[in-house]
Formats: sequence, structure tokens, C-alpha cells
Amino acid sequence: MNWTRHHILGLADWTTEEYDILMQTASSFREVLSRRTKKVPALQGQVVTNMFFEPSTRTRSSFELAAKRLSADILNFSPGSSSLTKGETILDTAKTYLAMGTDIIVVRHKQAGVPQMIAAEMDFLKTGVCVLNGGDGQHEHPSQGLLDLFTLCSSLDPDNPRIELLKGKKIAIVGDILHSRVARSNIWSLTKAGAQVYLAGPPTLVPQFFLHMVTELENDQLCLNWDIEPALIEADFVITLRLQQERMTDHLLPSLREYHQCYGITRDRLKLCKSQVKVLHPGPVNRGVEISSDLMEDQEFSLIQQQVTNGIAVRMALLYLIGTLNS
Repeated sequence: MNWTRHHILGLADWTTEEYDILMQTASSFREVLSRRTKKVPALQGQVVTNMFFEPSTRTRSSFELAAKRLSADILNFSPGSSSLTKGETILDTAKTYLAMGTDIIVVRHKQAGVPQMIAAEMDFLKTGVCVLNGGDGQHEHPSQGLLDLFTLCSSLDPDNPRIELLKGKKIAIVGDILHSRVARSNIWSLTKAGAQVYLAGPPTLVPQFFLHMVTELENDQLCLNWDIEPALIEADFVITLRLQQERMTDHLLPSLREYHQCYGITRDRLKLCKSQVKVLHPGPVNRGVEISSDLMEDQEFSLIQQQVTNGIAVRMALLYLIGTLNS
């Protein structure tokens, strides 16, 4: 199987072959990260620029460490101290990094479409620069969706994670789906894997239009519930999402306390799921709101720390796959 994708902007058009290539590559890099010497020369001499217009801890640090583990040189962009404050456009900023020899640009922005705009400009200029979407508005967060997928498959077969393992599995995605770019990426990847995906949350945060997001699905492959119990019954995995209050312009919730009472993931609620159920959360976590604090720390159920660790291997794989196209 050969990798041909130049940009990583979203997961809507990914094939099962691409998912499996990504997981095989990430699995090999996970093995590298377990060694005493955690560095390989795969991208030596290449420059990776992190253009993050939004605050980020996990994604930015994970991409930076992934690039360093591949021996790439790193440029980090900070909007508050950049020429954007003097009126420079985003595209002109990207071209500045292009002139410095950038090979890969990782872009995170609060507005949907910014990574696509930069990718289109790089293609128009025939630069050969690859663009990777680190999260854009309410569109997608492909690297988070892929690390979630890798974490799910690895929990089922640590030695050979592959997409077919999720076929027929029931996966509940609970919480603020309206504002979640992670949820959108998860929906694309999990339905492609053949999983049964149940969306659950209050009507203000789980609108009906999500049922029409993916066409040509098998019967009952994507379901929506405004009560949490039907989504959790016999679920193999539960992905709970952060309430993104910074993006809520209207009063969409009565209170955080009431939200936790109705939709928070607790030990009692997990009794509805299968006995071996595992819980994921993309972070950052509002403890005691989306998930009870004790459950978050319980390694019998929680895969949250594995998500963070797997994120480095998955982002190494993404940088490697698109970076080697230019080598």
C-alpha cells in the first residue's frame, strides 16, 4: 500500500487503506518511543512550522515533540507576538515561513477553513509544502480523530491495531457535539470502520443535522439520542467530550451541575455498558462535569492517558507520511 495524500485537512474522504497505513506506521513509531533512544532521522533536514492561532497544550506539544523525534527542525508561531498584530495577513505569514524553508505547516485556527486556504495557496504557488490541520473552527480535528481511532484499535489488539477490529462495535459519543471538531472527525473515521456510533447529549448541543452528516451508511450505523441511557446500553466504548463554553454564544445549558447529573459519565452509568467498556476524552477535561474525577484516573476503564501518549506516535506517523512525499 502506497501513501499519496499530500495534505491532512479532514477525514471525510479517507479510505480504509489509508487508515490502516496510518495505524501500521503509528504502531512502528510507538515502538520507537518505547526505546531508550527515542529519535529517528526520518525527517532530518526538513522544517516543520506550528502555526497555532488558538491556545493548545496537547496538540501543539504533541506535534512539536513528534517533529523532534523525527529529527526535523521546528518553528513555532505565536500570534500575540507576530506581525499579525501589525496588519499582516495569515497567507503572508505563511509565505514568510515558506521563504524560511518550511516543508510542513501545522495549522490550528478558530475559524473553519483556514488550513484549507493555506493549503490551496501552497498548491497554487507550486511550493510542495504540506499542510496538516491541527483543528479548525467547528470543522474537523483529524489528528485527534486518528489518535482516538488508534487508541480504540490498540485496546482491542495492541500488537496489530487495524480498522476492521471496530466493525460492529458500539461507540457512544457524549456531550457537546455541536461545537466539537473532534466529534466530526470521529464520526467520519468510526463509521468508515463499520462501528455503530451513538451521539448523545442535550438537544441544544446535539442537533438533528448530525444524522445527515454521513450518507450511504448501513442501517442504524449513526444514531442520535437526547437521553444518555440508550446510547450507553451495551456500549463497547464511550467518548465523552468537553463542554466548549468559550464557543457557546447562547445559554445552551441550565448549569454545569445539571449537565453532569444528566450526561456526566460515572461508574453507575457505565453499568449500562458492556463489562469491558473503556472511556476516552480528548482533553482538556472539566473534572466532575463531563466525567467523574475518580473514573478519569481509573486505569481499568480510562484510556485518557493512552490517548495523550498515542498522540505522539500518530502525529509522528502523519508528519512522516506526508514528509517523505517530498524527500
